Amino acid sequence: MTIRNVLSIAGSDPSGGAGIQADLKAFSARGTYGMAALTALTAQNTQGVTAIHALPPDFVRAEIETIFADISVDAVKIGMIANAEIAETVAATLKAHATGIPVVLDPVMVAKGGAPLLASDANQAIMKLFLPLATVITPNLPEAAALLGEQEAKTREVMAEQAKRLLEHGPRAVLIKGGHLESDDSPDVLAEADGVTWFEGPRTRTRNTHGTGCTLSSAIAAEIAKGQSVIEAVRVAKAYLAEAISAADELSVGSGHGPVHHFIALWKDRVTRR
Repeated sequence: MTIRNVLSIAGSDPSGGAGIQADLKAFSARGTYGMAALTALTAQNTQGVTAIHALPPDFVRAEIETIFADISVDAVKIGMIANAEIAETVAATLKAHATGIPVVLDPVMVAKGGAPLLASDANQAIMKLFLPLATVITPNLPEAAALLGEQEAKTREVMAEQAKRLLEHGPRAVLIKGGHLESDDSPDVLAEADGVTWFEGPRTRTRNTHGTGCTLSSAIAAEIAKGQSVIEAVRVAKAYLAEAISAADELSVGSGHGPVHHFIALWKDRVTRR
């Protein structure tokens, strides 16, 4: 059986918990071969982001074109885009080279510590350029509200309505994540043309949730690359992330918001605990 190839177009997190580092870990954990085209470099750790360097759009284009010139790409995950100019470049390059390839868009806007990761002029570029390209988009509650210019959802009913409104902008499916809800569980809602589907899950009480959005969207991209439907890809990816979060405290990475345990299934009973 051929191993599927998945490309992440996103920013770098040198602490390894989010960004392309998390994407590559999730791709591998889900049995696919991961690749990455960088859009931005960040200086960050578990406590926050201290600097961002957006790469030149022409270089971002060259990265993506070079991959497609040589390697068969089975799915694309888009994460941190940084600014409108990079958004325009990435969208144009994918239109030229990735027709028919599934695209999972994680509209990364703010880091776990609160630092903005998307320039203010890029919000509409995301809506106009990427939503029509996307097989599925995976915003959290603040990101969904920002894309729509509305208040953040506080209830399941509003979550579902916002997912439906985002669906009208062109993606094949919209998954709004309910991790920001004030509840004992963590429900996500998937809107598709034929209706909505809820994915239930328990809330794990841990501060180590750095990179959860990157990890979930990458796992979804990996499952779609392997031939799963969107709904099945979301189900499998959510279960994978839930296990990674539940084991996050087994890692000891930094003093702030640590990463999830991407490789818990592989490392079980193989690591000497401290």
